[in-house]
Amino acid sequence: MNQQVGLGIAPVVGALGAELSGVDLSAPLGVETVKAIRRALLEYGVIFFRDQPLTPAQLLGFGRCFGGVIEYPFVKGIEGYPEVIPVVKLEHERVNFGGVWHSDTTYLECPPMGSLLIAREVPAAGGDTLFANMSMAYEALSTGLRRLLDGLRAVNSSAKADSTRTREDRVRDGARSDARNEYVAEHPVVRTHPETGRKALYVNVAHTVRFAEMSEEESAPLLNFLFHHQVRPEFICRFRWRPGSIAFWDNRCVQHNPINDYHGMRRVMHRITLAGERPV
Repeated sequence: MNQQVGLGIAPVVGALGAELSGVDLSAPLGVETVKAIRRALLEYGVIFFRDQPLTPAQLLGFGRCFGGVIEYPFVKGIEGYPEVIPVVKLEHERVNFGGVWHSDTTYLECPPMGSLLIAREVPAAGGDTLFANMSMAYEALSTGLRRLLDGLRAVNSSAKADSTRTREDRVRDGARSDARNEYVAEHPVVRTHPETGRKALYVNVAHTVRFAEMSEEESAPLLNFLFHHQVRPEFICRFRWRPGSIAFWDNRCVQHNPINDYHGMRRVMHRITLAGERPV
């Protein structure tokens, strides 16, 4: 399972993540190579590539091998490529974009299936990204709690304070004129992966506000437990970036958190997101 023809797969840690080698993502990919990359994504949750200095057009071409590309609702894309958003922290800024544990845009009715992030400029040290396996987090819960959570739904909002704070700098520089003040969506607390059939926790501290038909105060004790539980060290891998590095993660079963430990240094990334389905 860890080797495909022409494709090397090296797991990062036990929980999730693998580094893939032996493929040039700037060139057209054959059907079998695309299938092998998708299998690796489904098995490891997040996959990494090194030394792939793709242009925006090449990044979009690679992403479209796996699904349609959608635009981010709050920030405009780079010039000429509305689907490619800048994920930037400049030398004078103190808050990093998306710097909180989350699965991307779970406040949308159909959140993205996956995201691809490519490093353009990275600090000399710092700026790593953490990833966490939500299927493993769900399976580590007691039978009784899993039974309870299986029947619950949760309300997700784009206006939760910790999340809005992390996008303020980019919204100031490049806000979309058509963005709503708030996006809200209700999703299962436990979603079933449409390709693997595996269950995963689908709440996150950045966007999940409360359980459906409950108040925020009533929801807080259990949600806070889940927010802490789902990022236990044994569920996590850590990725150190270099220019030309790419991470491709499955938003349906993986959360991520970029570490904000490089004040005074610049970090420039480009991200695209792939269209997903309504969680069930």
